[in-house]
Amino acid sequence: MVQVRQSTIIDAPIEEVWAMLRDFNGHDRWHPAIASSEIDGGEPADAVGAVRHFRLADGGELREQLLALSDKERRLSYCLLEAPLPLMGYVASIRLKPVTDGNATFWEWRSEFHPPAHRRDELVKLVAEDIYRAGFAAIRNLLGRRDAAMPAEARPSPAIMPSRPTGVASRSIPAPSVLAPPRDTRETTRAILVERYGGPEVLQLKEIALPPLAPDQVRIRHTAIGVNFIDVYCRTGFFDLLRLPGIPGMEAAGVIEAVGAAISGLSVGDRVAYACPPVGAYAERRNMTADLLVRLSDDISDEAAAASLLKGVTASFLLHDIHAVRPGEVVLIHAGAGGIGQLLVQWARHLGAIVIATVSSDDKARIVERLGAHHVIVYSREDFSEAVMRLTAGAGANVIYDAVGVDTFAGSLAALATRGHLVSFGQASGPVGAWDIDRLASKSITVSRPNYAHYTDTPEKLAPHVDRFFTAFRQRAVRIAQPVAYGLAKARTPTRTWKPAGPAVRSFCCRSHRSGRSCACQER
Repeated sequence: MVQVRQSTIIDAPIEEVWAMLRDFNGHDRWHPAIASSEIDGGEPADAVGAVRHFRLADGGELREQLLALSDKERRLSYCLLEAPLPLMGYVASIRLKPVTDGNATFWEWRSEFHPPAHRRDELVKLVAEDIYRAGFAAIRNLLGRRDAAMPAEARPSPAIMPSRPTGVASRSIPAPSVLAPPRDTRETTRAILVERYGGPEVLQLKEIALPPLAPDQVRIRHTAIGVNFIDVYCRTGFFDLLRLPGIPGMEAAGVIEAVGAAISGLSVGDRVAYACPPVGAYAERRNMTADLLVRLSDDISDEAAAASLLKGVTASFLLHDIHAVRPGEVVLIHAGAGGIGQLLVQWARHLGAIVIATVSSDDKARIVERLGAHHVIVYSREDFSEAVMRLTAGAGANVIYDAVGVDTFAGSLAALATRGHLVSFGQASGPVGAWDIDRLASKSITVSRPNYAHYTDTPEKLAPHVDRFFTAFRQRAVRIAQPVAYGLAKARTPTRTWKPAGPAVRSFCCRSHRSGRSCACQER
């Protein structure tokens, strides 16, 4: 729990200030981010329990409920019911007192809430400055009053009282541009905006501000957008990649529309793709720094790049850096019919490995068999660790690639050979939990948990994987199923194969948007 307290002096009689504030933040100009304000159901604004519904300038929504109000004490309190920021358990109060020296009003505004740990400092700063101070300024403007001279103890400063030091920087953190776009912003684009973490229903198509182009950025008009399981982690808040309100997506292809002043080597009209943070690919257009962009050659289509670059780069470092697969090694690949699984099956076979794949159904088994797996285990029908030991005459697998997580982790350890390597690169079924490292000694097991960014966050790291994947693609060592294209507008449709209509920008079907558990981007 954190507490935020701000106070100020308004150069106006307390009756005037209270008359405005007791309407439960009712004026549509009380804050610059507010476009309109009304009480749900037509209840009186000062009725305890009334819900004030704000529509924000960026199209978002906010709901507050009045908890208490006292005209005698000139005090009210309220809580957030719905907000575009993760201010969990937010309760705030406003209190006014007359200033004894002069006809002015002392205004104290305080709140407490539970922020996500990784956003604690940011949200405390945002509440203190971008909500409270902006609110103070708006009320002054509405009253047409100048600032009064303030005693030092009453000047607005971030009087933050968390349970431990926050280390908040002295500079102001501006409100997110999608919540309160700059007034001079003229460029806009359509994008899938996430204003709260949750299921596919939180994916909303909205018109948002497109910031001015920075000197080291290019503006890309997307022609195809990839859908990956990591997008589910972002949408649910499981990964610290998507800050609310924000746009998901880490993979896309398109055409450069504009270049910043500091850009060299890229030009308007160039075809490019990317598979990297920051998130924001679910948009018709976006600005990107140029260092991790991949120029596309004529033999790589936009659709192929957007549907496979992130998965192909991942497969490259899994098979060559995390564990360099050698001819004759036994490789077990879980979820072999999934997006990365299909690439791993084909590529490992091309490297000369004996490939065993696990799948959940006979239909998926046939897919993996066509891709070249030597053995396929339908784990819904038999214990995969026992099957691996049977297929290898008790030797076990030299390396196991496991993106499933808790459901397969223990069985993967059992299916490994002595000095085997378990590469745990995902957790679609949930985190694996805590494990006693001494249990690995029985086979001298190695366990790796690679992070995509650590292998791709600089041009020098990324380029070898891109080159390696595109070479394998050109040589047909790996084949990519024809992507299924859908319009951007229906990204939230909770069906197995959501089929949007819309503009030319395309995204690719993924079952994860329905279930949030397993990716089927390439399972067709």
